Amino acid sequence: MQEKSLGRPRSEATRLQILNSTIKLLHENSIQAISIEAIAKEAGVSKATIYRWWDSKALLVIDAFIENHLLKTPLPIELGPKKAIAAHFRTLVEQFSGWPGRILAQIIAEGQSDPSVLRAFRERFHYGRRAIVKETLEEWKRSGEIPSDTDVESLMDIIYSAVYMRLLVGHAPLNEEFAKSHIDYIYHLLGVTNSEN
Repeated sequence: MQEKSLGRPRSEATRLQILNSTIKLLHENSIQAISIEAIAKEAGVSKATIYRWWDSKALLVIDAFIENHLLKTPLPIELGPKKAIAAHFRTLVEQFSGWPGRILAQIIAEGQSDPSVLRAFRERFHYGRRAIVKETLEEWKRSGEIPSDTDVESLMDIIYSAVYMRLLVGHAPLNEEFAKSHIDYIYHLLGVTNSEN
């Protein structure tokens, strides 16, 4: 069944320009401090053009975050599960220690008063990324290198929740030392060594 087309076709170049302009503004401003008007002006488009893609500023910010984040935090499955998880964790910590972490914290904060924001974040990003990590950990379990009774859902939370705890509470830094020591400890509990050391 062919999708219906209303008005002019969407331009991928325009969409990327809007996302890049949003990222540029978020480098120096909070989510609350920027507006659709400001984004439209920065991108050189009308507000109507933005609203053809996104129903709200929050959804635009989420997509801008995802567009930037996925490129910089790949899960290199070609390395094999053990190295892939360690590499992904390291790049995640590195990214969240900077402005992307600040933006993510604001998205989560927005979601406390507007559940639709968190729902959109889960649907647009979290579930997809979690599925890839889960598949990688399931492959690792099938290899026999980690215990066959490993609860992969719990293991994902154990590995990654510490990043969000440090990001949101700020009780300890997100730095290279943490990235190394945390993954080393998790691997120790699993009975394997981190071969990146």
